[in-house]
Amino acid sequence: MVSSEYERRIAARFATFDQDGNGYIDRQDFNGAAKALLAEFDEPARSDKGQALYGGAEAFWQGMAGIADRDGDQRITRDEFVTGAVKRLRDNPDRFAEIARPFLHAALDVADTDGDGAVTVADAARVLTVFGVPGNTARAAAAALDADGDGKIGEAEIVPAFARYFTVPE
Repeated sequence: MVSSEYERRIAARFATFDQDGNGYIDRQDFNGAAKALLAEFDEPARSDKGQALYGGAEAFWQGMAGIADRDGDQRITRDEFVTGAVKRLRDNPDRFAEIARPFLHAALDVADTDGDGAVTVADAARVLTVFGVPGNTARAAAAALDADGDGKIGEAEIVPAFARYFTVPE
């Protein structure tokens, strides 16, 4: 039996993906997240970074749908998310990281305003806020990722943390 606390935490993670709040995750949610991130950082959709982000969003959607869309309707319901994605990936967060990596890599590239291969803690918080994480939580999460305290966060920190967040409910 799945605990109610587990269900609550997983539901919150589902809501992060369900960008438009219609009760399921679909390709439009991933495209909407990409569009919102590009707008936040004033990056044109037709730029190389914009195209990479949309390509990453599509790859992420395809990976999630392949794992969780059990009925093949191109939508992931909350139940499919819990039973498909989370249960199948909980024991293998690296698999989830690989599904998310193209999108996260492109998102970091958009948020890397100085081109040094890392994002500032403040810009990481902006990214999280765009994806629906409340401001204080986004700032705290971004700060926690900066393990060495240099004010910068790279892909090596973000991808595994993202995978853990979506696959380990504790």
